Amino acid sequence: MNSENNNRRDFIRKLGVLSAGTGILSSTPGILTAESKEELSELAENSGEKMPQKFSLNILQTTDVHCQIHPHDELFWENGKAVFRKTGGYAELASFFKNQKKKNPNTFLVDTGDMFQGSELSVKTTGKAICPILNELNYNLYLPGNWEVIYYKKAMQTLLGSLNAPKVCANMYHDLGNGKRGELIFHPYHIWNVNGVKIGFLGYTDPLVPLRQSPNYSKGIIYTKPEENLAHYVQVLKEDEQCAYIILLSHLGLSQQIALANSEECKGVDIIFGGDTHERVRKPIVCKYSKVVEPGAFGSFVGQLQLEIENGKVIKENYQLLEVDSSKNKPDSVMQKIIAEHEGPWKKSISEVLGYSTIPLYRYFVIENPIDTLILDALKWQVKDVDIVLSNGFRFCPPRTTPDHTGQIPITNGFLFDMLPVDSTVRTAEVTGKQLQDWMEKELNNVFAKDASKRFGGWVIKFKGMTLKFKAYEEMGKRVQELLVNGQAIQADKTYKICACERDGDPEDMLCRIKGVKNGTNTPYTLHSTLKAYLKANSPVTPTPPKSAIVLDAPQELLSQVFGVDYEFR
Repeated sequence: MNSENNNRRDFIRKLGVLSAGTGILSSTPGILTAESKEELSELAENSGEKMPQKFSLNILQTTDVHCQIHPHDELFWENGKAVFRKTGGYAELASFFKNQKKKNPNTFLVDTGDMFQGSELSVKTTGKAICPILNELNYNLYLPGNWEVIYYKKAMQTLLGSLNAPKVCANMYHDLGNGKRGELIFHPYHIWNVNGVKIGFLGYTDPLVPLRQSPNYSKGIIYTKPEENLAHYVQVLKEDEQCAYIILLSHLGLSQQIALANSEECKGVDIIFGGDTHERVRKPIVCKYSKVVEPGAFGSFVGQLQLEIENGKVIKENYQLLEVDSSKNKPDSVMQKIIAEHEGPWKKSISEVLGYSTIPLYRYFVIENPIDTLILDALKWQVKDVDIVLSNGFRFCPPRTTPDHTGQIPITNGFLFDMLPVDSTVRTAEVTGKQLQDWMEKELNNVFAKDASKRFGGWVIKFKGMTLKFKAYEEMGKRVQELLVNGQAIQADKTYKICACERDGDPEDMLCRIKGVKNGTNTPYTLHSTLKAYLKANSPVTPTPPKSAIVLDAPQELLSQVFGVDYEFR
C-alpha cells in the first residue's frame, strides 16, 4: 500500500477517534463543512476501508449537580411515601462514565448547567475548585445554567473558560451599554461528527435570569428568548451542516421547555435535553414539535439517549433515566485524589456540626418542606418585631437524612451552604394588605400558570406568620381563597411588617419581589448568622411543615408544577 493510502487511512482513523471520543475536531461550529460525508466515504473507499454503515451512539446528560461532589441522601417518591437512598458523587460519576464508554466508545457527555453554585467548597473558592473535578470527568460539551452567574459575569467567563470542553449558548450576549447587544458570549452550536454522521447541539439558558437571580449577578449580559433565533439555527444545522439529529440543550425549566417544544420555532429539533427544575423525566414528554427530557439533579441521575445509525440516518432512538446508585459504582481513585486535594483546606469548616434535626431535611415538595420551615423558624426567632417572614421557593440542596453517632441528623456548616449558598443580609420593610394579596396572586401564577410559558420556574413562596388557602388551577387573580396574618383576615389598607433576604441589585423599594415596599431597612443579621445562632440555641430542631399554605385542588405533597402531560416525579 503506498504512502498516500496510508495517510488517508490514518486520517480516517484519527477522525473517528477524535470526533467520537473528544469532539476536538468539531469544537468550532462548522469546522467540518469542507469534509462532507461523500468526501469522507470516498477517502475511506480509496484507502480500502469502508465507513461503518450501522453503529450506535450513546449521549449522556447531567444537569443541576450544584457542586455536590460526594454521595448524598436522595429522596424518591414510591407508593405514596418518601424513600431515601445514597446517590451521586463525582468519584462515582467518574466510574459510571468510564463504564459507559467501555460499553460504547461512541459516547458523548454533556452537562446543561448549574455546575458552580451550591456548596461551601464552591463559595470559598469562587468555583475554582470545581473546574479540575469537571475536567477529570471529560465532558464533551457544556451549557451555562441560570446560576453560572453567581460570581458575576467575568468570573463566569473565567470558570467556563477553564473547562476543557466547548460551551454553547445561543441567547447570551455581551451588553455594550444602553441596552445595545454585542456578540454572543459563547458559540451558539456544536457538532459531533461520528463516521461522517453529524449530531448537532444547540444551547439556550433561561432569559429570566436577571429577574430570578439577584440582578447584579448577570450585569453585563443581555438574554434573549430562544424563539428569536431558534428557527434560524435549526435551519443552519439541518441544511448548511446536514446534521442527522438535533439536540437542544436547555436550562429553562421543564414547563418552559414543554412550551418551547410546542412552539413552531422548535420544528426540526429532535429532542430537548432540559435542566433547571430538577425534574426526573423517565420517558420523553412528546410535544407537538419535539420531545423533552430532564435528568433530575445533584448527580443522582444521568439521562441516556441511545441512537441507532444506519446508512447515515437515525433509525431508532431509546431514552432512559439512569440512577447513579453510590453503592453500585466504585469511586474512581484518581477523582478521589483530586477531590481530596481541593477540598482539604476547607474540610474542617465543611464538617463542623452546627446542630441537629430529629427529622429528615429535604426541599422537594412544591408547597412546604422541612428545610424551608427550618429557615423560616430561624428568621422568626431572630427578628421578633415583624408580622411575616418570607423565604424564596428554592429547589437546590440535596436531602439530609442519615443520623450520626448521636442518633440524630447532623446539620453541618457545609449543609448550611448547600441550603443557602448566598449569605444574604436579612432585611425588613412595610407593605399593605393589598400589596400582599396582589403579590401572592402573582407568585402563585408564577408556579401554576395554565400557559406553561408563563411559569416562572420556582416553587411556592414560603412564609411564617401568614396562612393561605388557595386553588392551584384557578385563573390568575382567583387563586387565593383565604389569607390570614397572625390568625386574622388580611386587611387591604392595613400595614404589615415583613422580613426577607436582600437581593444584590434590587431597588430600595423591593423585597422578595414585592414592589413598592416602605421603610426598607437592613438588619445586623445574615441568613447564615441567623441559622447558626438559632441552631446553637434550639438544637435539636424538628422543623415539621406547619401547613401555612394549604392547596384545595391538588395533593399537599405536590412534587412538580408540571401538569397536563404524561409525567410524574418519582
